[in-house]
Amino acid sequence: MKDKVLILGSGPNRIGQGIEFDYACVHAVFAVQEEGYEAIMVNCNPETVSTDYDTADRLYFEPIVLENVLEIVEREKPMGVILQFGGQTPLKLAIPLKEEGVNILGTSPDSIDRAEDRELFRELVIKLRLKQAQSGTAKSREEALKVAESIGFPVLVRPSYVLGGRAMKIVYDSDELMEYLEEAVSVSHERPVLIDKYLQDSVELDVDAVGDGEDVLIGAVMEHIEEAGVHSGDSAASIPPYSLKPEIIGEIKRQTRLIARALEVKGLINIQFAVLSDEVFILEVNPRASRTVPFVSKTIGYPLAKIATKVALGRKLRDIVPEVISRMETGNSHIASDFLEKGSRLFTIKEVVFPWARFPAVDPLLGPEMKSTGEVMGIDEDFGLAFYKAQLSAGNRLPEKGTVFISVADRDKEKVVDLANGFSKLGFRILATTGTHRFLSSRGIKVEHVLKLSEGRPNVVDLMKNNEVHLVINTPSGKREISDAYFIRRAAVQYRIPYTTTVRGGYAMLKAVESYMKVKVEGKGFKVYPLQKLTKMS
Repeated sequence: MKDKVLILGSGPNRIGQGIEFDYACVHAVFAVQEEGYEAIMVNCNPETVSTDYDTADRLYFEPIVLENVLEIVEREKPMGVILQFGGQTPLKLAIPLKEEGVNILGTSPDSIDRAEDRELFRELVIKLRLKQAQSGTAKSREEALKVAESIGFPVLVRPSYVLGGRAMKIVYDSDELMEYLEEAVSVSHERPVLIDKYLQDSVELDVDAVGDGEDVLIGAVMEHIEEAGVHSGDSAASIPPYSLKPEIIGEIKRQTRLIARALEVKGLINIQFAVLSDEVFILEVNPRASRTVPFVSKTIGYPLAKIATKVALGRKLRDIVPEVISRMETGNSHIASDFLEKGSRLFTIKEVVFPWARFPAVDPLLGPEMKSTGEVMGIDEDFGLAFYKAQLSAGNRLPEKGTVFISVADRDKEKVVDLANGFSKLGFRILATTGTHRFLSSRGIKVEHVLKLSEGRPNVVDLMKNNEVHLVINTPSGKREISDAYFIRRAAVQYRIPYTTTVRGGYAMLKAVESYMKVKVEGKGFKVYPLQKLTKMS
C-alpha cells in the first residue's frame, strides 16, 4: 500500500487569491504521484482543475479550515501535509497543524512563522545585514499618526493579516491617514495597522525560487513595469529585467540565496524587492508558491511547483535539475538567461486582465489593493514587441497613430516630458489638461489644451466618446484627486481606449508602439514562440 500525501488547496477563488494557485496544486499532485505516493487533494472550488474527479487519487471537497484538515488527517493518516501551494489560506494553518502533531512537508512551520511575523523577520534582515524600508505597527489612531510622522509621508498603510492587499492604501499626509483609519479599517490592540515607508519612484521586482536547505534554484527575477506601490498581482512584469544594471540583478540573486538559506526553505519562496537609487530593499518574503509561478515556469521551461514538491518530499535539487545547479556554480543562476534562440535573449512579459467593464462604479486605478482577475503573456526578442503582444492578448490594441491624452499629478510632470516628446516624434498629436499643458508647453513640446469635464464642453470625455483620443496617460494625485480624473479613466474603459495610470507604464507603451511601427515599416510580422519548444523538463 502506498504512503499518502495530503495537499491543501487555496479554497474559493477570489480577487487577491487566484487560479494560479490551482496550477501549483495540480503540479504538486502530479509530482507526488511521480514520486510513488498517493495524492490526496483538499479544496472547495468546483471551477478548479485540482477538484476534477481524475486529478488526485482522492479528493476531499471541504473548506480549508483546521477542523476539517484534522478530520481528514485522522481518517487518511498521511505521511505528511503540503501547504505551500494554496497561497495564504493553508499557510496560516502551519503552526496550528504542527501543534496538533501533523507532519508538515517542506519548509518548517517555524521558518514560515519567521518569514510571516514582521518582528521576527526584521530581526533576520538585520542579522543578514540587508535593508528594509522603515516601518511600524500602530494599535490606535494616535499611535498611527506618531509612527507615520516619524517615518515620514508618504506611507503605505494596511490592516494586519490581509489577503491580496485588501484595504491597503498609500497616504500622503496626516489628514488622509485619519480619514483612512476612520473609514477603511478599525484599529485596535487586537487589530493593529501596519505602516511602511512608501519608496516613491522605486522599481519593484519579484523573485521566485526553490530551496532544498542547501542549494537555491532561482527561477527568474521579474522587473515590474509599474512603479512600486502597485500590487504585484496587478503589475505587468518582465523576464529578464529590462532597465536595471547587471550588478543590481546580481545583488538581488545574492540576497535571494541568503534569505532562502537563512529560512531553511525546502520548496518555493517568493521575495519582493524594491530598488531606489541603486539600493536594494526587501519588501516582503513569502515561503510559498506565488501567483507568478505559472508565468515563470512557462518562461523558463522548468515546472517550479513540481520541482518544489519533489524537494518537499526529500529530493535534492542536484538530483532533480543537475544541469541547472552546475550552471549556478559557474555563476549563472538566472535560468531565463539561458533561454536563447539563435543567440538572442527572449523577453517574456506578464500583463494582467481586469474586470473593470463588469464594475461600472469602480475607479479603474492601480494601487496596493489587488483587483486583477487574470494574466496573459507576450514573448519576443525585443522588449517593446513582447509588451505589445502582451497588451494585445489583454485586449488592449495600442494605436499606431492618432492622439495621446496626458494628464498627470504634479510630482509626475517632469517625468512625462520625454514620454510626451517620444509620442510626438512618432507623429502623435498630444492633448493635455491645463496644468500638464502648461508644463509641457514650457518644455518646448507641441501640445494642445483640452478642457476637463468640469470646465465645460467640448471636454476630453467628449473627445473620447467621438473616438478622437486613442491612448490615455493619467496618474492619480492622492487624496486631492477630483472627480474629473475618475470620469476620464471610466471613459477609457467604456470606450475601450488603452490607458495607463503610471509613468513607467506609459514609457513601456511608447517602447511597444515604437517597436511595432518599426516592424510594420520593415514589412515583418510577429514571430511566434511556441511554449512547447521552450520546455526543458516533462
